[in-house]
Amino acid sequence: MNASRTLSPVRPARRSRRLVLGTAAGIALAVGVPLAASAHVHVDPGAAAAGSTETLTFAFSHGCDGSPTTALVIDIPDGVGNATPIVQGGWTITRELAADGVPTQVTFTSDAPVEDGLKAAVSMDVLFDETAADSQLAFPVTQTCVEGETAWTEIAEDGQDPHDLESPAPVVEVGAIAVEEGHGHDDASAAGGDEHSAAETTAATADPVARWLAAGGLAAGIAALAVVLVRGRKSRA
Repeated sequence: MNASRTLSPVRPARRSRRLVLGTAAGIALAVGVPLAASAHVHVDPGAAAAGSTETLTFAFSHGCDGSPTTALVIDIPDGVGNATPIVQGGWTITRELAADGVPTQVTFTSDAPVEDGLKAAVSMDVLFDETAADSQLAFPVTQTCVEGETAWTEIAEDGQDPHDLESPAPVVEVGAIAVEEGHGHDDASAAGGDEHSAAETTAATADPVARWLAAGGLAAGIAALAVVLVRGRKSRA
């Protein structure tokens, strides 16, 4: 009896400890999952039209296991007609060019290491070839840090959820070929030109008539002046 009475207070204590540990584990899981999901390099916008140019922004808010970021190395995939890095303060830009002058890799080196937990971004204007229509283009990024690096280069296979990847590469959905706007301006210009030509034709046709009327008016004026002069002389005589 004494033994059972001695052990009974211990059971609630054990339950309390398990409850505390379970709650702590749940909180850690709830916090850890969003952090893990956000721990990659984002690209914005995530969609573009083939045959068009979009300004892509690559952003991050983490280091390499806490180590400050020193550079982002972005690989330019096939299907890109050109990539023009945008100069911005705090970053030094270098490029590797193909024989046709199109960058195959762009490196943004930070003038000062970006601390873990601070958000930073780099941008470039990207021209998407028409041949890339209705496809996905991945832009693999290598994030280098003061200590270590992370290669965001994984690409989801068919049927695989990209969220299941540990180090996914930024991906842009390339849609159909961009349709150019109608040539309303050209049509308006042509219409304006036709109206202008018609006006010129009318003016050209009207000019001879105007000239004849002007000549007739001048002759009539001279005749009237002659009559006045003749009458004046007769009255004096």
